[in-house]
Amino acid sequence: MSHLHSVSSEAFKHHCIASLKIPSPDPHHMIISCLAVHNNLLYAASLNEINVFDLISDYSHVDTFSNDLSSSGSVKSITFHITKIFTAHQDCKIRVWQITASRQHQLVSTLPTVKDRLIRSVLPNNYVTVRRHKKRLWLEHWDAVSDLVVKQGLMYSVSWDRSFKIWNASNYKCLESVNKAHEDAVNAVAVSDNGVVYTGSADGRIRVWERLVVDHNKERKSKHMLVTTLVKHKSTVNALVLNGDGSLLFSGGCDRWIVVWEREREREREKDGDGDGHHQMVFAEALWGHTGAVLCLINVGDLLASGSADRTVRIWQRGKENCYRCMAFLEGHEKPVKSLVTISSSSSAFNGIVSIGSGSVNGEIKVWDVYWDNNDNFNKKFI
Repeated sequence: MSHLHSVSSEAFKHHCIASLKIPSPDPHHMIISCLAVHNNLLYAASLNEINVFDLISDYSHVDTFSNDLSSSGSVKSITFHITKIFTAHQDCKIRVWQITASRQHQLVSTLPTVKDRLIRSVLPNNYVTVRRHKKRLWLEHWDAVSDLVVKQGLMYSVSWDRSFKIWNASNYKCLESVNKAHEDAVNAVAVSDNGVVYTGSADGRIRVWERLVVDHNKERKSKHMLVTTLVKHKSTVNALVLNGDGSLLFSGGCDRWIVVWEREREREREKDGDGDGHHQMVFAEALWGHTGAVLCLINVGDLLASGSADRTVRIWQRGKENCYRCMAFLEGHEKPVKSLVTISSSSSAFNGIVSIGSGSVNGEIKVWDVYWDNNDNFNKKFI
């Protein structure tokens, strides 16, 4: 099922409340590669630097931090665990930062840690072949780290080296590596509350992984195993996001589609006699509307926001027929929208307001307030 719907302006209204620019004299240093929010601070990555803005004091700029190595390449992703900030880099590394009392950021570690690399380097079986005649330690990424997610004390990293790895977010140890998870670069990862891992790749596929207990050398160990592969996109998958309870998965790709995947209903599994399909996702619908590649997605309550190479942000909502419709169309960026982030959200069953940030490749960050009021008169229009 595919849907292309016109924007409804009666229920949804939006307003750009702020427009920020990365404070850099170099235009090549202004590409926003990712946005993140933590403890009332907005983090905006631009190449190897991260700029920090205070959301409470009118978006004032409070810090710029980097590892001072231009060879580290661009920051691909930012995530958080308690007081630590984790950043994914093009130089194959994950860096860990902490914020000081003066709201400055200090580098505290680089993953994998030197200690772990030294310990693992002793045994030959800790090395894996990554290219012809080239080996690396299994806990090392050997290409750009493209996305990070922290869930229940574990950090999941994916990479253009086609692998994903699981780390202890507290002691920084690498616990597991799934090599050759895809046939091409892995661009995105999403993790449900019960630990199901979804990876999206340039091979156009989304793969679903679950931790299973297996027998290995007479020992019982848990490791992630491939459960299923979701195929619908016609080209690269750029973004993945789950809804609040993990029953819906959204994927965005270079084919300009947003694909909605839905967890199978219990009655459907019983009908098929399949009791093991607890986490199986099936195709629900494809959303059309963007005229360029879908580069980023966020889920905010019952809303979905998408950013695209067509320089727009679209807001989608699920109607009474369980189909998503584009409810708002945010214009104003002069370049592709590379990243989205939720700044705040307040809603009820019928109305609400969300603030989202969007970052483009020309270094501009826009903050939007989106209001909606799903009254009965409006709902009758699309039943």
